[in-house]
Amino acid sequence: MVKSYLRYEARSVFGVIASPTGNAVFDHSGKFSITAALESVIVWDIKKGTQVARWSDSDNKAEVTCISRSPNGKDYAVGYADGSIRLFDLSNNTVNVVLSGHRGRVSALEFDSTGTVLASGARDTDIILWDVVGEVGLYRLRGHKDEITGIAFVAGSTAAGAASALHASSAGYIVSSSKDTLVKLWDLRGRHCVQTLVTHRSEVWGLAVSPDGRLLVTGTSDMNLHVWTLDMAKLDSVSSDDSKGEASAKNWEAITEYGSIQRASRDRVVELRFHPSGLYLACLSADKQVEVFRSRQHAEIKKKMARRQKRHREKRGKDKADGSDHEDSGDEGDEAETAAITAADELTSFKVIRTSAKPVSLDFNPAEADVTALGRQGGMHILIAQNNNSLHMWSVPVPPPGKTTKQANLGEPSLVSSVEMLGHRSEPRALAMSSDNELVASAANKSLRVWNAQTGSCVRTLECGTAICAAFLPGDQYIVVGTKEGNLELYDIPAASLVETFDAHEGTACWSIDVRPDRKGLVSGGADKCVKFWDFELVRDDSGSAVSRRRMTLEHVKTLKMSDDVLAVKCSPDSRLLAVALLDTTVKVFYADTLKFFLSLYGHKLPVVSLDISSDSTLLVTGSADKSVKLWGLDFGDCHRSILAHQEPVTAVRFVWGTHYFFSAGKDKLVQQWNGDNFQRIQRLEGCHGDVWALAVAKHGNFIVASSQDRSIRIWEKTEEPLFIEEERERELEEMYDRGLEESLDRPEPTADGAEEGDETQRAGKATMETLKAGERIMEALDIADEERRKWAAFEDQKRRMPQLNPAPPDTNPILQFERITPEAYVLRTVERVRAADLEDALLVLPFTHVLSLMAYIDHWACREWNTALTCRVLFFMLKTHQNQIVATRTMRAQLSSIRTHLRAGVRVQRDYVGYNLAALQSLRADWEANATAEFFDEKDIQGILDAQLKKRKFTGLKA
Repeated sequence: MVKSYLRYEARSVFGVIASPTGNAVFDHSGKFSITAALESVIVWDIKKGTQVARWSDSDNKAEVTCISRSPNGKDYAVGYADGSIRLFDLSNNTVNVVLSGHRGRVSALEFDSTGTVLASGARDTDIILWDVVGEVGLYRLRGHKDEITGIAFVAGSTAAGAASALHASSAGYIVSSSKDTLVKLWDLRGRHCVQTLVTHRSEVWGLAVSPDGRLLVTGTSDMNLHVWTLDMAKLDSVSSDDSKGEASAKNWEAITEYGSIQRASRDRVVELRFHPSGLYLACLSADKQVEVFRSRQHAEIKKKMARRQKRHREKRGKDKADGSDHEDSGDEGDEAETAAITAADELTSFKVIRTSAKPVSLDFNPAEADVTALGRQGGMHILIAQNNNSLHMWSVPVPPPGKTTKQANLGEPSLVSSVEMLGHRSEPRALAMSSDNELVASAANKSLRVWNAQTGSCVRTLECGTAICAAFLPGDQYIVVGTKEGNLELYDIPAASLVETFDAHEGTACWSIDVRPDRKGLVSGGADKCVKFWDFELVRDDSGSAVSRRRMTLEHVKTLKMSDDVLAVKCSPDSRLLAVALLDTTVKVFYADTLKFFLSLYGHKLPVVSLDISSDSTLLVTGSADKSVKLWGLDFGDCHRSILAHQEPVTAVRFVWGTHYFFSAGKDKLVQQWNGDNFQRIQRLEGCHGDVWALAVAKHGNFIVASSQDRSIRIWEKTEEPLFIEEERERELEEMYDRGLEESLDRPEPTADGAEEGDETQRAGKATMETLKAGERIMEALDIADEERRKWAAFEDQKRRMPQLNPAPPDTNPILQFERITPEAYVLRTVERVRAADLEDALLVLPFTHVLSLMAYIDHWACREWNTALTCRVLFFMLKTHQNQIVATRTMRAQLSSIRTHLRAGVRVQRDYVGYNLAALQSLRADWEANATAEFFDEKDIQGILDAQLKKRKFTGLKA
């Protein structure tokens, strides 16, 4: 009989506030923060410090790398490390669209002003434009040679005035920056690069365009920010006149150098961002500071220029009085130089925010775009995500309207609110679980946190030393922590206080702690080559309070000297043996009562870092830095099996109580379950994005907890779903095959209309396993429909030739009979179920024989006017892809003529529908504007008109 196991499934993840690989942005109201948290996105209430929602997709395991906010205020584009992009809706916290096109991590995302077009850049050096409404990729722009670092939409003055969602993908420009030191200006109408800036001498790490589209700022690794001006007139001229000569095109430059402004930081630029009002520019550097620049108004610039010219004239007059001789041409040149406005005159350093850790991203509050309201508010808010798993919102004071910076006497930036209590600042290196499996303690550098294992909420937060190991004491009221400084720190959980500190290992690291099975004491091992035994004692608390209470303490009773550093200690559950792992790669086993030597276990090539003993005290499992796990028998000390368990060093091993199953964790980001009797791997638990440092297993294996280098604490729960090892191995082989197939499919391909490798514009799609499976489903539907039509055609032919036989109708395919649809409708439904972004790549899977079959169904769809938009899209793509073969097939001519006739009629009907709806919408808009718009008149002018219309009456008196 085949042995079955119970499967573990991921239940929850907590401890992550903001991952360093992604960014954080405000929502449209400025109340919430949309923050990258490993493979999920968390919506935080910044002021309350609470989690509002969590966005995740069950099909995704990659980390979030980029987040962008849509102008409509509810959609957010999220880019991932595997190149996919998902659009989430803030109103219902669901994923609406999944886009796949990049072959590397997404590094830049930007919406256009209408919110209907999304531009994405990635490590694969490509820029892809996506139609958000149609959920498809429009085209791919190629020209950069390294990772894209920034994207910004630029609209000319005419295009901005007539912005329309109907023409958003074919109007305007895009500016992109890359690590190849180049900044490129792309024309979306011609789909090509029209200008390249080559003046940067190092990687361009940041790019920002002012809201009015006049200034372009780029940041590199030097101490200056490069400022450029965008000429809207030239952008409009090249859009309106495409017949420009080649000589004039070479001299055409829409982006001209404006100057540079000096930064306070010496490290490279991380991010650049303009305030929505356009008055401020924030520069994020890699050295714990954010510099804010202010844009001077026109009057301030004129005063500054006047003072500069005055100083220049005074200096020139003084030089002449001293008798120095100057040329007139030189004077004219100096005059022109002083009269020219530079970037340093317009942008000046305003404030500097100094953060507690290296910042990862920043964002301005989009609700503060009004300049007047911003001045009345007295400050602007900046959201900063840091690489130590924290989120901060700062307030930068700004001068009120009509006052300069000096007149306002502004203060320094202040921290308004932060989200940092729900996670460690550094990676948790130790885990401990209470006896009732209700609490989980995680210890990191300078922090100890106690979590509710069911809800994932933080119950207690305590300050500690550099924690390496931790354990709950009997009663679950106290926790003891071993530190790198060699101390044992005893904490009272209900009181949330440090009770006492013991100098256990003379200033060297305390590597391991284990509570003795008799629950009367604990054992600690450290780098001072000692194993120390401690007893629990209850002493009277002399804190000076009126109520006398007793508290727990530790009393050192004996010491076991070893020959090398102690890395791990473990007492057997029957209190008979004590296992000690040493730095010399051996494991020594002693009798627990007399401390006499019993066994020496050797075989590892590198030191053992973790060990555990089964509940029946018969098996010992050791995990070593040599990537192997060994099982030993404690009766004779023989090695039962040596298993190469991980691809990286093993960090933790734990037995499940009452069984010989055990879990192992390693630096290869995996947690694996093993059977200690037959030495087989049961299952592999994935999900961590960093080295797994610690493991904790519930009493009977109901769930397990793992802490990782990515600062996350993950819980896997045992389910009732059975698991068979053979099926698990087959599933792993299938996943390995799928990954290999994806890697073979994941290569640049020419476009369907004959584009070559060097072309700037290519198709936006990407072949994945989903597109391959979708293509196979379409082929299967075509085969079923063709077979059904063939059977009915033979039946009708037989019925026509021999009507006297009255033949029985053929049996209908069970799938068609169940769904009660015709073969043509079944093929259409199969095509409709393919995601819009994957449709073109799915159609590329079809061989030409199935293409010919599909063309017959397209003719039927066009005749019946079924989903005309999808029919046109499938037809046009098939014609572009297989143009040569279709032209060479003479039998297709009659069918193509029939498709043309039927499709024109269907498109004409759709055009009438669209025209009618547009006219109705324009009428509703005109009606709304007429009712919602109020006209204002000057009272003085109205009174003057009324006075001019009145005639004065003249009274005459009669005299007698």
